[in-house]
Amino acid sequence: MIRKVVTASVVALFGVAALNAGTYNAQAEKDRKALVSYFTKKFSNPEKNKQFFPYANAEDFKSLMPVKNVEDFRMGSYAYDKMGRAQYEEINEMPPYEDNIDAGEELYNKTKGIKQCFPDPAIAGEYPKFDDKKHKVVTLSVAINDCLKAHKQKTWKLTKGKMADLEAYFAAKSKEAGKKVDIKIQSKAAAAAYERGKKNYYSQRGYLKLSCATCHVQGAGNRVRREVLSPLLGHTTHFPVYRLKWQGLGTLERRIKGCEKNQGEKPHKPGSAWMSDMLYFMAYMSNGLPVDGPDIRK
Repeated sequence: MIRKVVTASVVALFGVAALNAGTYNAQAEKDRKALVSYFTKKFSNPEKNKQFFPYANAEDFKSLMPVKNVEDFRMGSYAYDKMGRAQYEEINEMPPYEDNIDAGEELYNKTKGIKQCFPDPAIAGEYPKFDDKKHKVVTLSVAINDCLKAHKQKTWKLTKGKMADLEAYFAAKSKEAGKKVDIKIQSKAAAAAYERGKKNYYSQRGYLKLSCATCHVQGAGNRVRREVLSPLLGHTTHFPVYRLKWQGLGTLERRIKGCEKNQGEKPHKPGSAWMSDMLYFMAYMSNGLPVDGPDIRK
């Protein structure tokens, strides 16, 4: 009898724990679904939904395509930019990042500790993660450097070089395996980090008083000079990217630094709590979308 009571109590306890774990991402799920709904409506028929494009002209609408599948947002602005898509597909016939994938595979096989830390390389969609023991968000770049430090190896720059090459290999293996973005929020502290990241993303900063959302939520699909602005939905799925402007491969941290400069503010340091929290929020917004990196951007 006592054994039955104890067993029932343990089952009930774990049931409550599981229920509580499932509630930590409730607000994040609400935000993500609202974002998907917003972009689905906005790009279902851009010309018909002109209220979303207050500065667009007739020529702009000729280049905007409807997005019929939510998963297409993994392509960024090429999901709806007709001219950009054509250029993108032409360049991707001979991807300039293939050598980076090969270099990343060599790093994976030859760098001490990397295989032990990441036995399955198809992990691109699992980061950033909230580490409850460290009480912070850990991006893939930081996790790689933590692994190197644990094996007494020299750490790498978080924005390009070896870091971008290894992440390109991880992304390619994730894409090959059909992996999707799968970011977890499983504790109160993780939910708080998500909220900080959301605040960072939507807060106006710099002398231009812009937020990330100004360009990539409200402004997505609108044109700045000759470029069509990309959407928050799908933003993290395709990194690292070979950017034509860079003539090389870069991590998401590198791109965020560039965006912050464009906003007229001093960029936050890659690996900082501020940037890591924001990347956690951004990645969660792409939950369920296919990993599509490495890729090309202008």
